[in-house]
Amino acid sequence: MDDLDTDTSASRDLYDRARAVIPGGVSSPVRAFNAVGGTPRFIRSAAGAWLTDADGNEYVDLICSWGPMLLGHAHPEVQAAVAEAVARGTSYGAPTIPEVELAEEIVSRAPVDRVRFVSSGTEASMSAIRLARGVTGRDVVVKFAGCYHGHVDALLASAGSGLATFAVPGTPGVPASATELTLVLPYNDRAAVEAVFAEHGDRIACLVTEAAPGNMGVVPPEPGFNQFLAETCTRHGALFVSDEVMTGFRAGKHGHWGLDGRAEGWAPDLTIFGKVMGGGFPAAAFGGRADIMSQLAPEGPVYQAGTLSGNPIATTAGLATLRLATDEVYEHLTSTGDTIKAAATEALSAAGVPHLVQSAGTMFSVFFTEGRDGAVRDFADASLTDATAYAAFFHAMLDGGVYLPPSAYEAWFLSSAHDDRAVQTILDALPAAAAAAAATQTDTPKEPQA
Repeated sequence: MDDLDTDTSASRDLYDRARAVIPGGVSSPVRAFNAVGGTPRFIRSAAGAWLTDADGNEYVDLICSWGPMLLGHAHPEVQAAVAEAVARGTSYGAPTIPEVELAEEIVSRAPVDRVRFVSSGTEASMSAIRLARGVTGRDVVVKFAGCYHGHVDALLASAGSGLATFAVPGTPGVPASATELTLVLPYNDRAAVEAVFAEHGDRIACLVTEAAPGNMGVVPPEPGFNQFLAETCTRHGALFVSDEVMTGFRAGKHGHWGLDGRAEGWAPDLTIFGKVMGGGFPAAAFGGRADIMSQLAPEGPVYQAGTLSGNPIATTAGLATLRLATDEVYEHLTSTGDTIKAAATEALSAAGVPHLVQSAGTMFSVFFTEGRDGAVRDFADASLTDATAYAAFFHAMLDGGVYLPPSAYEAWFLSSAHDDRAVQTILDALPAAAAAAAATQTDTPKEPQA
């Protein structure tokens, strides 16, 4: 599906070399373009809102490293801070100054008293679940279909046939014993949550959810849903774990919690962070109330450790990014996002392509479906999206110089570096992309996934 007018020979050569030494030729599956077809672009460099591939082609970036590049690529002040940190050494295996400063910055923005640094969102999720089980003395975990919390064995699960059926593994390599204590529910479904807690409440250690799911496309929580989850957990003695790896300091200055919990007066018991807080480096964290976090070693009995946790380079980058993430940055992301969302709606509507545009703070995505009730509320609704139409749309946008997520089930991200030139490039590419999507349309309705 590559544009014959675009030279992708260097990327194709690199892809061939990569497949010989890396499974699938990539270090994370979605990068392989399997969902959209064609040759994945191998990126040589990035600056501001732009990516440059190995063939010298330039693209406006609407992935932003899947969220972390809030300020754009190679931001000069972040780069300068990192260069100074590198000059002091790259890893000490001992406490550092920037990890303390970054922890203080996170605590000032998020509903946590203390944080513990790790190296990835997966590691943060795994550690938060262990801590919840250790604190409560319970073993069952509740999650939602379509919410992704990293490749933790216990959370790579799909729902069984019944409402409160314990989950089965969602991938080979995960034994049934790893997921047999995980319950998977439909998202935004209060009745399902109430039923599960009524049946298993005294065994549930925690309920974990993305604060606003972005891994099945952006599916915002319905008004009051997160508050309902927090109150239900409290009532049953379970912990409410909010995964803000994607939304933390991206959906807004205070994460998605700042858009609902801050106003409604509730807070999660534990919060998982990643992406923006690392400033583009491998870094993540989990945090919560002091009484819960004090159960971690060395203060408490729940063990967790990591050689590169709190790495001075990563924490320096994260600290610089958060300090530069001012109210003006979020205002720019909001206004620019509104412009692009409106233009996408106009182009797709003019081409007669069924679609929905949904947002959570500054994050948004385009679904190639009208949903079942005029909205995408959960994974079953998201599964109605027309992946064939999206693939055509994706490649037409790529041909127009815009790099979208190579999957129909991902969020789109902007940065403060997306200026008038970048936005105009996106707007110019949309009509042809909408026409390409329209050309794939059939009259056969798609059935939702069970």
